[in-house]
Amino acid sequence: MQSILLLFIAMLLAPLYAAWILKIKAFFGGKKGPPLLIHYYTLIKLLRKGSVYSTSTTFLFKMGPLVSLTTAAVALMFVPIGGSPSLFSFHGDVIFVLYLLGLGRFFTIAAAMDTASPFEGMGAAREAYFPIICEATLFVMLILFYLLTGELKLSAYFEGLQPLRFWHTAGATLLFVVIALFIVLLTENARVPVDDPATHLELTMIHEVMVLDHSGPDFAMIELGAFFKLFFYSAFIARLIFPFTMGPLAADVALFFAILILIYGIVGVTESIMARYRMDKVPQFVLTSFALAAFATIITLEYIK
Repeated sequence: MQSILLLFIAMLLAPLYAAWILKIKAFFGGKKGPPLLIHYYTLIKLLRKGSVYSTSTTFLFKMGPLVSLTTAAVALMFVPIGGSPSLFSFHGDVIFVLYLLGLGRFFTIAAAMDTASPFEGMGAAREAYFPIICEATLFVMLILFYLLTGELKLSAYFEGLQPLRFWHTAGATLLFVVIALFIVLLTENARVPVDDPATHLELTMIHEVMVLDHSGPDFAMIELGAFFKLFFYSAFIARLIFPFTMGPLAADVALFFAILILIYGIVGVTESIMARYRMDKVPQFVLTSFALAAFATIITLEYIK
């Protein structure tokens, strides 16, 4: 029951945290910015509308938003929120979750390709290319965590005091893992400097151009799935940068959600002080995450020996 309640709170707060990024960006721009509840208003407005489908699309176009939302929501069920036990956990679940997110990405790409739009096809090609490097980075991190724990499940990596044990064993090299994971967060969620979620120029978009033809409840599912996915990656970074526990569960959970404010704030600051990279520079930026994760793994293994 405790895990279900925490999962419900995480899903409920995910759009609120995403709005915090907008507030940070507005502050740097000298503006007031939208209200923190803006995403809830938007989701309600979209759900009250109807969806429009082209006669050239098939069932794949309708399945894309649903699968995207479902996979992101199921992935959250494996996250030890605030270091507490996750709703689901089994040996090998970390590989299952990575492929689950890949499944959501596949159906999003398939839905974009199903429209036969050249712009959406261009965005789909970019979406298929950049996350490949992110997956390589995540699997290198998985190798590191497996060698340190002998486990293949997320709860063994981020539950309780395990993140603190990582710092005791790996030391300062774990900072490379945190930075690499933050780059993966920016890439997987199409944030600056990889992509700009605020732009409306098809030639420069990656994720946004793939969902141009979605509307109403379908677009609401895409947006909500994006909020869940951003929360998914942010939760792991929060556990790594503050691995301590306060004792009582309520205090640990409250501190966890407070740290998330910092993580989302850093995303907002990054988007405020950096410009989006040229498309030919994005692979180099994403490859940096792989290099950092690989370097941290090699150094840690040598230290253990």
